[in-house]
Amino acid sequence: MTPVTSRRRPLRHRFSALIAATLALLTAATVAAAGAGAAPVPGPARTVPSGGYEELWVPSAMGNVKVQVQWAARGGNASLYLLDGLRALPDRNAWSFDTNAMDQFRHDNITLVMPVGGESSFYTDWYYPSNFNQQQVTYKWETFLTRELPDFLARYGVERSNTGIAGVSMGGTAAMTLAAHHRDQFKFAGSYSGYLNTTAPGMREAIRIAMLDAGRYNVDAMWGPPWNPAWLRNDPFVVAPQLQGMSLYVSAGTGFPGIYDHPGAPIEYWNTAMGMGLELLSMTSSRAFQIRLATLGIPATFSFPPSGIHSWPYWSGELWQSRAQILHTLNAW
Repeated sequence: MTPVTSRRRPLRHRFSALIAATLALLTAATVAAAGAGAAPVPGPARTVPSGGYEELWVPSAMGNVKVQVQWAARGGNASLYLLDGLRALPDRNAWSFDTNAMDQFRHDNITLVMPVGGESSFYTDWYYPSNFNQQQVTYKWETFLTRELPDFLARYGVERSNTGIAGVSMGGTAAMTLAAHHRDQFKFAGSYSGYLNTTAPGMREAIRIAMLDAGRYNVDAMWGPPWNPAWLRNDPFVVAPQLQGMSLYVSAGTGFPGIYDHPGAPIEYWNTAMGMGLELLSMTSSRAFQIRLATLGIPATFSFPPSGIHSWPYWSGELWQSRAQILHTLNAW
């Protein structure tokens, strides 16, 4: 006869199974509690209080980018991006030292965001590095300003959809273009002596020469040859219909020397003459942009004073003139 085999497991096996089941129940309960009632992970701590100044290093496809920040005075979520000009420096944004921008907004509930670098970049995404000057990285400024930077600042409580953008010269061109293509992010766009019709006759050639002069950059690495569609995509005049409903501010002087122009040395006369020519070109394209917006039925604030050349004191004054519009649009009083 075949012996009857017991179906009972040894005691040690039952004890191990009991421990495993208990641990599984405890783990499931812990996970459920964490998902249901855990507090949100706080963002990174600021090293300065509200209203203070801080320098951040923001990761990007171009490497870490320095960004100068003046936090909103009362912890508000609004922000204003201030873009530099063609000869942007690698260590600081000219808005922070060539103007009194930080003093202008020091007591307002808005964070000033001043990205550093981007010489001759037009704050756009380039196709490849400039080969004329052996540029080491490919500029990806549109990606940085509309994805990487707002995502980073959101961790500090800065809302990406309550943002304004403004710039001078090259930065003014970029401000209008970026605002047109990223309506989910920007509510205000300002151009101070920007070039707002970059595909007008002669403008492609002028930009090519200017970028060669400012760092030996090859414009073909940026938007390709003159017939490439990227030129049209980055022309504020062309993309103007996409600015419908946005708060806009456009300014440019006539190119005639004004109250801030008192040249004495030969180099000062040279700089004044260059500033006169650059501002005349900006005024011409800004006037064309004004007509373009009028034909589209798009309202905007325009400032065309009777004098003023292409220089920072005038842009600082125009920022002050547009300050109330910026704060009202972003509800940042």
